[in-house]
Amino acid sequence: MTTADEFKAQGNAALQAGNITEAIEFYTKAVNTDGTNHVYYSNRSAAYLKKGDAVNALTDAESCLGLKPDFAKGYSRKGAALHGLKRFNDSIKSYEDGLAQFPADKGLLSGLEEVKRSKNPPPRAAAPPMGGVNPMASMFGPDLMAKIALDPKCRNYLSDPEFMTKIQTLQRDPNQLTTMLGDPRIMEVFQLMLGGAGMRMETKDAEGDATQTSVPSSKQAESSEPTPMEVEEEEEEDDATDWTPEEIKAKQDKKSAVEAKERGNALYKKKDFDGALAAYDEAISLDPKNMTFVSNKAAVYFTSKKWDECIAACLEAVEVGKANLAPYEDRAKALTRCGKAYQKKGDVVKAIATWKDSLLEHHDNATQRLLKNLELEKKKKDKLAYQDDALAEEAKQRGNDHFRAKAWGDAVNEYEEAVKRAPKNPTIRNNLAAALCKVMDFNGAKRNIEEALELDPKYVKAYARKGDIEVLMKENHKAMDSYRKGLELDPTNKTCKDGLYKVQTMVNTGNANMTEEEKKERADHAMADPEIQSILQDPVMRQVLQDFSDNPSAASAAMKDISVRTKVEKLIASGILQTG
Repeated sequence: MTTADEFKAQGNAALQAGNITEAIEFYTKAVNTDGTNHVYYSNRSAAYLKKGDAVNALTDAESCLGLKPDFAKGYSRKGAALHGLKRFNDSIKSYEDGLAQFPADKGLLSGLEEVKRSKNPPPRAAAPPMGGVNPMASMFGPDLMAKIALDPKCRNYLSDPEFMTKIQTLQRDPNQLTTMLGDPRIMEVFQLMLGGAGMRMETKDAEGDATQTSVPSSKQAESSEPTPMEVEEEEEEDDATDWTPEEIKAKQDKKSAVEAKERGNALYKKKDFDGALAAYDEAISLDPKNMTFVSNKAAVYFTSKKWDECIAACLEAVEVGKANLAPYEDRAKALTRCGKAYQKKGDVVKAIATWKDSLLEHHDNATQRLLKNLELEKKKKDKLAYQDDALAEEAKQRGNDHFRAKAWGDAVNEYEEAVKRAPKNPTIRNNLAAALCKVMDFNGAKRNIEEALELDPKYVKAYARKGDIEVLMKENHKAMDSYRKGLELDPTNKTCKDGLYKVQTMVNTGNANMTEEEKKERADHAMADPEIQSILQDPVMRQVLQDFSDNPSAASAAMKDISVRTKVEKLIASGILQTG
């Protein structure tokens, strides 16, 4: 198994080669393997800053100092990250805190000088005279992209949308360069362009800790070489001469703990769970500040289906991680596993709460999906558990009492409660639709009556109610259809008969009693109906409508077709087609 030091070495090599993303991945593996080594956080902070991600660079710098407050480079990392975020006062304080312990440290001194220059820049030179050209403009001309693409160090940046946005901004307005020099990638491109113009910009290092924007002489420029990315190598054992016996023992214990964990991993793969737990316990006794060992125990318990033990181990791992500044990702993973154990145990409420806590530590798409799916599953189960036909009937009777007393709002509340208790009862939905009409919620009433008809397509009373609602909504053509469908099921139904007669009377005599504004409003309302739109777009119907004016005999013949006649009646009922 690869050790943390090996991951760090691979990260250093990737960073020296300019593969920043790969370097970050290796440093992250080193951190995940041994979250107590400050050097891994320091190196990853440098890599993040080189990538232009000052936020994560600051997080790692603070983790580094949390593990080793007497580490000079940690203050440089924090100061550089704050500088990149343009938090100049905080950056200055970080450098000064470091210099209080290490007054002669060159990195801290140069970083402090640079951030002070950024905070209080010299006054800008006067703008060029009217018609003058910014001397930097030629450096960011059309051939800029080609030069970047040909440079082995800079070409990888072309795949970064943020970097491309900055380059396009510089091409439009080179004066913006001074606002972007905090991004090490822009500095490298600037150096590239200066080199192509016979100049060279000198930098302290490529980490973004400090930069100098002065241009040296041409002879210096020819001989200068870019300084490779500086990363810290962990102290060798030879340096232990200045350590106290306690520090030496702690170092040895950490190494022994890692060895014990690796034995545990091997035993876990062989499904020797008892042996793995014993090895992880040994690792914990040697290095109780590393949450990884406790998390590994939780994984064993989860595989063994010992849910309570898994939950306890996960929660313990999180507490250890918080106390020792473990990465947010590691704490989030432990909480995610804890939520899965709660789910397996059947405690859905705690599983949801734990996954929410995990997402607060660190957002992860997989955990987010687990949470959403379980919330939907819980909602469905709660809805099913709430259903009770007896309680639904009681709520319906209370709704009936309120309806008779003309307490429409209370009736709606009771009917809605009854629907929740018995969502597949069409009678309750029919009653709810009647109550909603009383409070003028016609859309809600129509929605419920349509659901009632889906539950029982032969429910004649629902068709009568639907027709009544459509009359109230001024959809006479739809009301006629609803009443007719009810009469098809029960030709003797008085409500449907009376409703149909009423609508036909309104259609035949209503126009005479309506103002032009009311006619227009009704027609506009009908035009929003997809069914009316479909009739008007039908070529056959368009020809029939034209024949009413140009060829009445042809129109009369067409009206013998039941389909045509029905559509014409709908147009008349909707107010689109005027008669008389």
